Amino acid sequence: MTRQLIKGNEAIVKGAILAGCRAFYGYPITPASEIAEAAAYYLPQVGGTFLQAESEVAAINMVYGASSAGVRAMTASSGPGISLMQEGISYLAGAELPCVVADIMRGGPGLGNIAPEQADYRQVVHGGGHGSYRTFVLAPASVQEMFDLTWLAFQLADDYRNPAVVLADGYIGQMMEPVEFPAQVVRPPQKPWAVEGTAATRRNLITSIHLEPDTLEAHVHHLEAKYRRAEQREARAELWRTEDAEIVLVGYGIVARILKAVVEQARAEGLRWGLLRPITLYPFPVATLLELSRQVQAFFVVELSTGQLVDDVRLFLQGRTPVEFYGRVGGNVPTAEEVLEFIRAHAARFEPVV
Repeated sequence: MTRQLIKGNEAIVKGAILAGCRAFYGYPITPASEIAEAAAYYLPQVGGTFLQAESEVAAINMVYGASSAGVRAMTASSGPGISLMQEGISYLAGAELPCVVADIMRGGPGLGNIAPEQADYRQVVHGGGHGSYRTFVLAPASVQEMFDLTWLAFQLADDYRNPAVVLADGYIGQMMEPVEFPAQVVRPPQKPWAVEGTAATRRNLITSIHLEPDTLEAHVHHLEAKYRRAEQREARAELWRTEDAEIVLVGYGIVARILKAVVEQARAEGLRWGLLRPITLYPFPVATLLELSRQVQAFFVVELSTGQLVDDVRLFLQGRTPVEFYGRVGGNVPTAEEVLEFIRAHAARFEPVV
């Protein structure tokens, strides 16, 4: 089938399989459980491996092993499970092992609840594990993008030999929309660095331990150079009606869809508002943000947290442009009318750009 009505969580699995993923290790958790369920159903049909691990700690270390052997591998979880995986993700980044992790965010902290939220941003984007490392972070805003960005995540992971995270709120994971599938399946590249149990790969070594200080320092600088290249080449964003915007709203995931409705309502009232939707949360589209800052009066960041994305927006702008924030938590999602009223009440105090 080239077009199918499916749930966001299932779209991740189909995107992974068509991207060449052949190993999934995971442990079910709401609202991400359908990913493990779909992986268990579809991967054996293409000769792949699905294994329900005894814990999220075990799952991420199984991903480490599969990736070491050159297999495109992934796992998926939600907040509490992602927390348990952080040490393993640091190991993967340190050993330069490509893999994909899907985080379908739920309410927190602690066990929180099973309702959608966006409060894993800081943990995932800035690295919840130890040491100096980064992961690619892609934020879908539709079921189609759950497919497309999973596909892209595997490509980025292999290109840069680094873990990549698909970060979606529970709304996007649970909703159903039509998805267009590509005509061709990806053939993963050969990985001469992998350990395949052959004579040719006998001397290959996968490790993240470098006991000599100068050696470790050189390795960390090597990783940092890789991240700088990615920041120059891989940042992605969607701009919506920003050509003449005086106020720009910033949001990702389900919030960005709400903000599009806010922009349309504002435009109907003669207000020149637009939307910046980061597609890659790391690398963040800093250049796009700074370019917009030259024309706008203020940015309004909206997210399903008490404020995490907004910290990065303020950091990147360095005071060039005012930044306001509106958030909901606990699984509550604001209506377009609610956001419109908030921004209208605060936007009036910004002077027009001269």
